[in-house]
Amino acid sequence: MNVFDILGPVMIGPSSSHTAGAVRIGLISRGLLKNRPVKADILLHGSFARTYRGHGTDKALIAGILGFEPDDIRIRNASEIAVKEGLSVRFRTGEIEDAHPNTARITLDDAASRSVTVTGSSIGGGNILITDVNGLPVNFTGEMATLIVLHRDQPGVIASVTGLLAESGVNICSFRLARKERGGEAVMTIEIDGTADESLNQSVSGLPHIISSTLLKPV
Repeated sequence: MNVFDILGPVMIGPSSSHTAGAVRIGLISRGLLKNRPVKADILLHGSFARTYRGHGTDKALIAGILGFEPDDIRIRNASEIAVKEGLSVRFRTGEIEDAHPNTARITLDDAASRSVTVTGSSIGGGNILITDVNGLPVNFTGEMATLIVLHRDQPGVIASVTGLLAESGVNICSFRLARKERGGEAVMTIEIDGTADESLNQSVSGLPHIISSTLLKPV
């Protein structure tokens, strides 16, 4: 445990779970879209659904989607800034099966109709857990640099990706694989020690059977 675990994150209040964590979920969703979003559909579950206006969760999620950090003073005005920047936002409340009480499912679209859907939970103290990307189960916190690699479920794909990381001197901290069906789409979630640059991500993207690769910086 370090001092930040005790004191909590540097943030705009009022709540680390409902504000700082929500901003981080929004930031990761924007990172996975890779482009400037023009539309956001946000489903809120549990405590998020009951208290999102009073605790500022709505503004925090919008702020993250806009690319703001948890300590950005613009969070309080995120709704108005979204309108100025052409971001259309819709909030809904409902149930997400087996989800943490502070959970949001965010669907973002860009101007070219590319879309991403991310489910994330704020688990306390500003910490988050991303559990689903485009219907595939994942498990990462956003605290470390993370590669999200969508690929065809074919023999040798995992070895080619992890081999490339090893050749580049990148150490894997955690690895998770999920797939919808044998031979179909699958996703690798790879958290790495230290940092990595976009050139490595591009190299991963160029490997056989890779559909897309996204490098998320720590948030």
